[in-house]
Amino acid sequence: MFCVRKAYCLFVFGLLGTAAFAQNVATINNKPVSSKEFMWAYKKSHNGNNATDYNELLNYLNLYINFKLKVLDAREMGLDKNNTYKEEIKTFESALDAHKKVINSNKDYDYLLNEYREGVLMFNVSEQKIWNKAQDDEQEIDDFYKRNKLIYNKPLREVRGEVIADYQQQLESNWLKSLREKYPVKINDNELRKLIKP
Repeated sequence: MFCVRKAYCLFVFGLLGTAAFAQNVATINNKPVSSKEFMWAYKKSHNGNNATDYNELLNYLNLYINFKLKVLDAREMGLDKNNTYKEEIKTFESALDAHKKVINSNKDYDYLLNEYREGVLMFNVSEQKIWNKAQDDEQEIDDFYKRNKLIYNKPLREVRGEVIADYQQQLESNWLKSLREKYPVKINDNELRKLIKP
């Protein structure tokens, strides 16, 4: 009797877990990304339009996952504990509260506040991991240029801006690759397809 009850409980919890996952477009390090949050972000960056194409939606989801991975890394580094960061968030929250009447819903308010919190973290961590490195490390820029000299076909002083931009791109690619190895990402393809509006 106990075994049957245990099996039934496992089955029910399994169904609940499946149902919960079904409403998420992805999980990052076992933390869900809800379909609602994702579509809010998608519509915000696409002038309120729904997705009509699966590949476009998948590409945006991968960009969104990259954003979330950077935020996760920032939190792991403790950047969300920084007093300057906390003050900036408090200031934004006060400004948002003052304009709460023009925000459509509490959900929009929550999403806006979370987007700002995460956006600042993503900016701060990117500054440390990419932008400052690319601006300050002359030796690395020189080495990068030498390894790719055939691409530029001009002296470094003439293509410095382009070299720095490409070096930043390489730093970001390497960083994202390491984040995807460190934090497991799962995309719920079935749920993603449900979000396409013909």
